Amino acid sequence: MIAINSYFSGAGLFDIGIMQAGLEIQQSFEIDKVCCQLQRQLGGEVNEQDITQKLVFNERPADVMVATYPCTKYSAIADIHNARTGDDLFLHFFRHVAIKKPEMYVIENVPGMKKFPVVMEAMTRLPDYYVSVFCPVEAEAWLPQKRSRLIIIGSKKSFIWQAPTSQSRTRLKDIMEHNPEIKITESVINRLNGNYRDMPIISDPEADDLAPTCVAHYHKDRSTRLIKDRACPMGVRPYTVREYARLQGVPDSFRFDCTDNEAYKAIGNGVAVPVGRWVGEEIQRYFQ
Repeated sequence: MIAINSYFSGAGLFDIGIMQAGLEIQQSFEIDKVCCQLQRQLGGEVNEQDITQKLVFNERPADVMVATYPCTKYSAIADIHNARTGDDLFLHFFRHVAIKKPEMYVIENVPGMKKFPVVMEAMTRLPDYYVSVFCPVEAEAWLPQKRSRLIIIGSKKSFIWQAPTSQSRTRLKDIMEHNPEIKITESVINRLNGNYRDMPIISDPEADDLAPTCVAHYHKDRSTRLIKDRACPMGVRPYTVREYARLQGVPDSFRFDCTDNEAYKAIGNGVAVPVGRWVGEEIQRYFQ
């Protein structure tokens, strides 16, 4: 069996994709309590702890180490808050790889990480690894969502990795719930009336639109991203939790036993599931 450890794993969306490729996650490490609770329905050992304080040798050996460390400091949105500075979380995954030296490691983040040469040098220049960088990997190859990501794969053997190919994409109208219970918040009304500095991004399922990138901030303000719905009195509405999850490729069998705000945050911070499935399929090919 291929032993895989997952770091900064959030609610486990990337791990779901890897599991869909026929693999198992033996251990995951995440600091957020709610995300850990959601992850536990996937099976495997879920460790709720601060990776920056965790000793490397206090974990099981792994053939593959996967990291989806937070992207906030690498994203363009950080410019608004003058926070686009990078951070040191990547060093803690670097520490794990450098000490444990697994057969393979995988990193997922936003394309903006490429603008941080120190981060890229650390994650692509590890001795004894052949490294490939895929950027951008577009979620819209599979899903009705605009979402670009960076994938780094390092392996001890030279290998010809296959980039994701065009798939039969789920359409926006396919993810819509029928007769959902929707609460139109005051923020939605205010934004539609032009009371904020920007208007909402409204996606039309009948026009085969793509939804904008799912973001964690949706848990604070559902007015920024709306979907057209003729059954709604205003003609538009926020996405439901299940619709938001479907935009990320999360199967309906995955339960969000938490508040809606916690669910939106976990989903927005997650990795599109089909990206994880593609990575899992490539891991399978490597070890065949």
